[in-house]
Amino acid sequence: MPNFTSQLRLSSSLFKRLKHRTAASIETSRHFTTSEGSRPTIVHKRSIDILHDPWFNKGTAFSMTERDRLDLRGLLPPNVMSDQRQIDRFMVDLKRLEVHARDGPSDTNALAKWRILNRLHDRNETMYYKVLIDNIEEYAPIVYTPTVGLVCQNYSGLFRRPRGMYFSAADRGEMMSMVYNWPADQVDMIVVTDGSRILGLGDLGVQGIGIAIGKLDLYVAAAGINPQRVLPVMIDVGTNNERLLKSPLYLGLQEHRLEGEEYLSVIDEFMEAVFTRWPHVIVQFEDFQSKWAFKLLQRYRNTYRMFNDDVQGTAGVAVAGLLGAVRAQGKPMIDFPKQKIVVAGAGSAGIGVLNAARKTMARMLGNNESAFESARSQFWVVDAMGLITEERKNIDPDALPFARKLNEAGRQGLTEGASLAEVVKKVKPDVLLGLSAVGGLFSEEVLEALKDSTSTKPAIFAMSNPTKNAECTPEQAFSIVGDHIIFASGSPFKDVKLGNGQIGHSNQGNNMYLFPGIGLGTLLSGARVISDGMLQAAAECLAAYMKEEEVLQGIIYPSISSIRDITHEIATAVVQEAIVEDLAEGHRDMDARELRRLSREETVQYVKNNMWNPVYPTLVYQKE
Repeated sequence: MPNFTSQLRLSSSLFKRLKHRTAASIETSRHFTTSEGSRPTIVHKRSIDILHDPWFNKGTAFSMTERDRLDLRGLLPPNVMSDQRQIDRFMVDLKRLEVHARDGPSDTNALAKWRILNRLHDRNETMYYKVLIDNIEEYAPIVYTPTVGLVCQNYSGLFRRPRGMYFSAADRGEMMSMVYNWPADQVDMIVVTDGSRILGLGDLGVQGIGIAIGKLDLYVAAAGINPQRVLPVMIDVGTNNERLLKSPLYLGLQEHRLEGEEYLSVIDEFMEAVFTRWPHVIVQFEDFQSKWAFKLLQRYRNTYRMFNDDVQGTAGVAVAGLLGAVRAQGKPMIDFPKQKIVVAGAGSAGIGVLNAARKTMARMLGNNESAFESARSQFWVVDAMGLITEERKNIDPDALPFARKLNEAGRQGLTEGASLAEVVKKVKPDVLLGLSAVGGLFSEEVLEALKDSTSTKPAIFAMSNPTKNAECTPEQAFSIVGDHIIFASGSPFKDVKLGNGQIGHSNQGNNMYLFPGIGLGTLLSGARVISDGMLQAAAECLAAYMKEEEVLQGIIYPSISSIRDITHEIATAVVQEAIVEDLAEGHRDMDARELRRLSREETVQYVKNNMWNPVYPTLVYQKE
């Protein structure tokens, strides 16, 4: 791994002169120096070492001046190419190689694309992110869900070049020193997983590092987080996957998972270590099994800058979609507390959505005790054992607030453990929300029952990932329930042709709409913690992003092609909410006091200026 760069900065005296302009000048035009601009970058290596370093390698785009300055003349073909010509060459090659890159019949075309893109990532990071940003709609499903699930399942065989850091149970007592093995003096974003619940695919152990890498690719592409300041992390505490425990190819610890206090002590040590070296880093927890997801979130969220995307990100995207569904029915969002919602799934994602939706409803109803109680009564929760009521034995404490009272269930003709189809038939919900990770759970019987919904436009959210775990397909939903429904899913599906020129829109309610903006907004505000208010601001910003005419057509989520603009808007909303809640402490040269003075327009510009773009910097060699 290469030495981390230092970048040329304004001299302190010049910065002070610029900062102390006259008040009139500042009022007329406020300028913010971007931290992610194209200033010259100092490197401490030359010649072949530069070509082997993906952080700085430009390949054939090195100018002749740079080739002389960095001792590269003769090491590259003589034709200097623009970055666009490089990309054109790569794209031609990619299309040609997609089929031929497959390793036999079990290797899908999507995995072949991942292999080719990954090789580019290993050679030239700037070009990799340029390709990803310019083709985000095509390649987001390759670097993220659903293909990343396949990558994680096969990661031990796909592993070629180390990416990220691995902390294991065998490293206890060493993590504080281990963090200094990472070459970057500054890290802004960490995505960490223990591999215990990867995308609904179960325990994949150390192979789950693939999801952390994929998430950070989207932080770079969507949020403009500098790729030299991101760190994917795997915490290997063992695996309970018997196939991996017996596999000679498995790269992780071949022992059963730690539990209880032993497990917590490993995560505690990791958190202390990374925040000691990088006090301002943001840590996103990803794909931890339900029993730990909530516990770790509550353990750390008031102390560290961290959040759990499965609990809070999924919840935010779902709430945005639920608010969009209200708008699609021709009603104002303030009518959300009137929606009857049946939720299939009571794991970390399901409970996270329930809590967020309940809080949103309660806030609209006055944010008092009676408002929370009224909001609670709008949800009917079904898990693998059926409808959850107070009669349930050994009920999960996190699900307890949503257990139906026996008299409430009785009034609907329902009892403890009633089937999903029975609950849908009796409740006649406005929304059927799936977060179960059980593919096909919304069977023909369940969808037929939804036809009795009291809503003019019932909404179906089949949110489980990857694609094979979706509760139903859009074709099934539109063909059984009818053309009038609103459909959303976690993984991408194509729109459905309904005949007579009509289109059944398949909305992708993907977490990537929110987590990049939450991360970027937190980073640029310097918020001490990530509050519920900041998450709510992100969700409401996403819900309001769609135009009225689009929503009335059943389009409740924007196109992935707009992800960078969406992230920009959400990050701005998060920064402003952090300021309102007095959590903002500033970022680099923008201190908290100056941050509070920014107008909405200035905040928008501040966020934009601090989004990294994949542009080759001028490289200047300096001997260490």
